[in-house]
Amino acid sequence: EAEKNTSILFFDEADVLFSKRTEIKESNDKYSNMEIAFLLHKMEEYEGVSILATNYLQNFDEAFRRRIHDIVDFPVPKADLREMMWRNMIPEQLPVSDDLDYVFLANQFQLTGSMIKNALIYGSFLAVESPCQVLTMEKVLRGIAHELEKSGKKLSREDYGEYHVFMER
Repeated sequence: EAEKNTSILFFDEADVLFSKRTEIKESNDKYSNMEIAFLLHKMEEYEGVSILATNYLQNFDEAFRRRIHDIVDFPVPKADLREMMWRNMIPEQLPVSDDLDYVFLANQFQLTGSMIKNALIYGSFLAVESPCQVLTMEKVLRGIAHELEKSGKKLSREDYGEYHVFMER
């Protein structure tokens, strides 16, 4: 279908589809390798634009990596950009406490934009469930802890700095 029009193919989590071929130990390995070879052939035939998104470029099959024309890296934003994200991602209709320390959040936690968004969503849910319905520093910190726990990282008392008292309740 993509060959019939000027479609751009987008593969999210592309490392799953374009993973390294493996040594054949089981029949599943043989079919997996055949699928990867077939996909490689089809991608090479396709004359349009393909965009592959991944957090695991190292998991790509070398044959695919050689055929990639450009790689655009999106590193973790620097503190000044993170501060701007913290300030701009909070919904206008959500009341925010004066104790929200954007500078601390930006400098203390090296988060991506999506991690900041997810931490704010979690903190916002906590806020609207609370009696005062205000987004506070404690709720944002709980959102950060929740977001980092998804990737197996547990924050220590020192990670929370002067705000550790909120997390000891």
